[in-house]
Amino acid sequence: MIKVGIVGGTGYTGVELLRLLAQHPEAHLEAITSRKEAGMAVSDMFPNLRGRVNLKFQDPAEAPLHRCDVVFFATPNGVAMQQAKALVDAGVKVIDLAADFRIKDIPLWEKWYGMTHACPELVAEAVYALPEINRSEIKGARVIANPGCYPTAVQLGFMPLIEAGAIELQGLVADCKSGVSGAGRKAEVATLFSEASDNFKAYGVAGHRHLPEIVQGLSRRAGASVGLTFVPHLTPLIRGIHATLYARLTKEVDLQALYEQHYASEYFVDVLPAGGHPETRSVRSANFCRIAVHRPQGGDTVVILSVIDNLVKGAAGQAVQNMNILFGLPEATGLQQIPILP
Repeated sequence: MIKVGIVGGTGYTGVELLRLLAQHPEAHLEAITSRKEAGMAVSDMFPNLRGRVNLKFQDPAEAPLHRCDVVFFATPNGVAMQQAKALVDAGVKVIDLAADFRIKDIPLWEKWYGMTHACPELVAEAVYALPEINRSEIKGARVIANPGCYPTAVQLGFMPLIEAGAIELQGLVADCKSGVSGAGRKAEVATLFSEASDNFKAYGVAGHRHLPEIVQGLSRRAGASVGLTFVPHLTPLIRGIHATLYARLTKEVDLQALYEQHYASEYFVDVLPAGGHPETRSVRSANFCRIAVHRPQGGDTVVILSVIDNLVKGAAGQAVQNMNILFGLPEATGLQQIPILP
């Protein structure tokens, strides 16, 4: 059994990790931490876990994290970089669901996240763990940088065209919509029910923290600089990301065949039949990305539709998928939940 610890388990990604790991046949939850809620039973905070998770939250200073095989950080940006080195030195694998190890350019990271990086030496060795792209690197990693939710949907959507050299690399557009759980569990006016319900708005148009992460990933696969306009929107949903992606074709290609062949062996990426329109509810609470590709009016513009659950394939589910790869398990282990409808 894989001995698992979770740092910061009181947020939405934390409870999602608990839900998935409690069902995982090869994982044993050893510890979960929270300074504020130390001593509280997990099931008192999250009643959906009654009878499945019997742990209590522990203060991070007292939790036996060094005895775990892997520790997940479901914490705000800036936390994992303070604690990861001691765990790695103790032989513990680290999977960070925040952004501390995603961007290789440290000054760029510091610019977008507004703080000095505390552990740049681990950034250099950390693996950016989008399994459909970096699977071989993930297998031997000590530090896993779990991708962000928007970057997962956008990169999986663009990647077949990028790798085929079939589109202009400048002028890519990612028009993305997210549910309010993407903002986390903290109290914030913009995500109050009265503010977010019956409303739809763009935000971060001048610049969003996920932009450099997406550009880094796409540029690396393209072997050249990529120009991207990324505009996120907040929708009155709890879960879900819908990414509508635009690019200009540079050569004739059978788009449907390209996508089907590219993802033919990927369990968690589902390419819909020609003309399909994936819906966020088709992936709710599951670790799938569903994709459709269109060429409106047969022109030279290609439109890709990519949907994920931001808390699962966009966070906790992908983290568990990465854990499975790290420990030599089939990737779908513990992640075969059917999406929830209605």
